[in-house]
Amino acid sequence: MKEVYTQIKQYIDDHREEMLELWRTIVNIDSGSRNKAGVDQVCAVLRREMEAAGIGTRVIPMEQAGDILIGEWNFAVSDRKPLVFIGHMDTVFPDGTAAANPFRIDENGNAHGPGCLDMKPGLVIGLYAVKALQAIGFKERPVKMIYVGDEEVLHMYSNASDKIKEEVQGALAAFNFETGYPDDRLVVGRKGGGIVEVVVHGVSAHSGIAPEKGRSAILEAAHKMIEIESQTDIPRGRLINCGLIKGGMGENTVPDECSFRMGIRFPSVKIRDEIMDIIRTAAEHSTIPDTTAEVKVHMLMDSMEHTAAVQALYEHIRRTGIACGYGEPGCFEVGGVSDSGAVVSAGIPAVCAMGPRGEGNHTPNEYTNVESFYERTYLAACAAYELPDDFGQN
Repeated sequence: MKEVYTQIKQYIDDHREEMLELWRTIVNIDSGSRNKAGVDQVCAVLRREMEAAGIGTRVIPMEQAGDILIGEWNFAVSDRKPLVFIGHMDTVFPDGTAAANPFRIDENGNAHGPGCLDMKPGLVIGLYAVKALQAIGFKERPVKMIYVGDEEVLHMYSNASDKIKEEVQGALAAFNFETGYPDDRLVVGRKGGGIVEVVVHGVSAHSGIAPEKGRSAILEAAHKMIEIESQTDIPRGRLINCGLIKGGMGENTVPDECSFRMGIRFPSVKIRDEIMDIIRTAAEHSTIPDTTAEVKVHMLMDSMEHTAAVQALYEHIRRTGIACGYGEPGCFEVGGVSDSGAVVSAGIPAVCAMGPRGEGNHTPNEYTNVESFYERTYLAACAAYELPDDFGQN
C-alpha cells in the first residue's frame, strides 16, 4: 500500500472524535428545508470549521431557503481543474425533532438522529477529506465544496440548481456525499423529476337550471389526464403521475376551474422534453368546447445521466478503493433525484451516494453505520489524491 494512503488513514483515525462531535453538533440542529434559520445555523457551523482549516468561504444568500455555502481550497496554488464536493444541509424533519430524537450511537455501532444519514455526515466527510489532504501536503488540485440549503424540497423556493451549475463550470469532476447504500454500491445514474400543474378554465352554470351554459373544467381535466397518463412508458423511464386534483364548488354547479398536479420522472433530458411536450400538447387543445388550460412548472430537477464520463469517474474510485485497501464498491442507478443531476447536466461527471452507509432515509428510524463514516472519508480523500486530469475518460 502506498505510504500516502497510510498517512491519510492515520489522519482520519487521529481525528475520529473531532469528526464525530461535528457530526453530532449539526444533527442536533433542526434544519428542515423550510426552517431557513436552522439551515443557516448549520451553514455557520460548517463555515467556521472551514475557515479554521484555512479553507476560503463565501455564502450565496437565498431569500426563502437556506443559504448556499461555498468552500474553496488550493485555488491559489494550483491552476488545474478543481474537484467539487457536493452536499445539502437541510433535512425533511419538522422543528423539535432534534430534541425528541437527538444524535446517539447504539450498541450496534449505528448512529441515530434527524439527518444522521441524509445527509449531515456527508458534509463532514467532504470537509475532513480536504483536511486529510491538507495534512499530507496535497497541492496538486483545487477542491470546491458546494453545500446547499433546500435540496429536500427540490429547490422549489430557490434558484440553487442554477447556482450549482454556475459554480461547477470549469470543474473536472464531482463527488456527491449523499446517502450511501448498505451494500456499498455508489450511484452512477438518477432519474430527474418535477412537479407540473395544469389549470383548466371552463364556464360555470347551474347544473339543473342552465346546464347547456356550462363548460365543465373538471370533465376537460379528466380528458387531459387520461391523454397525458396514457403516454407513460415505464420501460423507457417516462413516468407521469397525476396525483393531486382540485376543482369545483358543489355538486349542483358546473365547475369553471380544475387543476391537477403531476409528479414526473425521467432518466434523460430527451425523455424530460418528451414529457413536457405531452403535457403542453394536452393543454393546448380541448375536448370540451370553450375551455382553456395553462401549464405551470413548479419544479424540475435534472436527471443524472449515466454517461461514459460518469462511468469512468466511478471506475477511478473503484480502482482507488482496491488500491488503498478500502475494498471494491459496486455501482448502480436509482430512481431518486439529487443535485448530481444539476452537475451532470452542466457537463461535469459526478458519482453520487459517497456518504456513509445506512438505511431509513426520511423516517424516524434513519440510521448510519458509524464505521462507514470514517471509511468513506478515507475513500474520498484517496480518490481525490489519485484523480488524474483524464481519469480514463478517453
